Amino acid sequence: MKFLRPISLLASLLMTMVGATAQVSLTPPAAQPPASPPAAKNEAPKPKAPTAAKKPAATPTPAPAPAAPLKPAITTKPTATPAPSPSPTPTFDDPNVDNVYGAYQRGLYKTAFDLAITRAQYNRDAKAMTMLGELYANGLGIKRDYTKAAEWYQRAADAGDREGMFALAMMRLSGRGGATNRDQAVKLLASSAKLGNAKAAYNLALLYLDGNTLPQDVKRAAELLRGAADAGNPEAQYALATFYKEGNGVPKDLERAVRLLQAASLADNVDAEVEYAIALFNGTGTPKNQAAAVALLRKASRQNSPIAQNRLARVLVSGLGVPVDKIEGLKWHLVAKTAGKGDPELDERLSELSPEDRAKVDAAARKWTGTTSK
Repeated sequence: MKFLRPISLLASLLMTMVGATAQVSLTPPAAQPPASPPAAKNEAPKPKAPTAAKKPAATPTPAPAPAAPLKPAITTKPTATPAPSPSPTPTFDDPNVDNVYGAYQRGLYKTAFDLAITRAQYNRDAKAMTMLGELYANGLGIKRDYTKAAEWYQRAADAGDREGMFALAMMRLSGRGGATNRDQAVKLLASSAKLGNAKAAYNLALLYLDGNTLPQDVKRAAELLRGAADAGNPEAQYALATFYKEGNGVPKDLERAVRLLQAASLADNVDAEVEYAIALFNGTGTPKNQAAAVALLRKASRQNSPIAQNRLARVLVSGLGVPVDKIEGLKWHLVAKTAGKGDPELDERLSELSPEDRAKVDAAARKWTGTTSK
């Protein structure tokens, strides 16, 4: 039988690989519109809760093989320039500022600001300075002011805080809080990375891949990604997995690539979840586990990955590794189609349904899209 067929993934902003488009080998559609590769994930999020590891299911029996493998849907290359956000979530490992960060975590931003301003002004606390930059940059507890955010980040960077260095570098790349200054951004990222900031190492790797801000150097980018991946950065793990899968900047090593995809998927990197699912389904670089693969496709589908939704639809409609479920499968087909991931083969299967079943599919798809659009 035909299996899920992986194609080359492109980590966010990587110029040397094609886009992440995990494939299910069913009857190929006549044509598919290209989907956009995943956007770069720069390390400047708002506060978020930690994610949990996923559980694989039991191994089901696959259905008969279809006619031919599905062709890759994406061949376009994205721009390799990072699109940084001005204010990363600060990391406070100094117990003296736990009360500041504690207030921040609880959403007591005005309290966090009052505590941080005192520590910054009277104790010259570098991490409190970074917190002030965060609050000003995002308008938390105080009016948003990029200029003041940059000033506080600069003071934190001057005092040696790696998070302040990284945040200021992101602002210098974006031009917020002052003129764009890529040379300064590179220096700040390098300094922050040397101090162990995985986000800085990841973003600096992107600049080496870009070839505009810095001379393109894939091997140097791989070194930086390795350090960031070892420190647990999921975006770096996913990107480095692509390097090992393709043999770009590092020796080709499918098993190591899969281990990195697994680590990134456990941290909720959706692109890694899809590609790791493909590896599990095919047994590429890892023992075959179709049940776990389908479980990951379900998870990525619920996280609104159109590629995962399309592949899950094909698996369910054809009974590849799971019992046939045309209603659920074609629901995911319609959901993926609304996001631009059309599939003529699944359109044909949809047209074969009875009016009653078609109504069930339409209702299920409307319910999902209505929920996710809120």
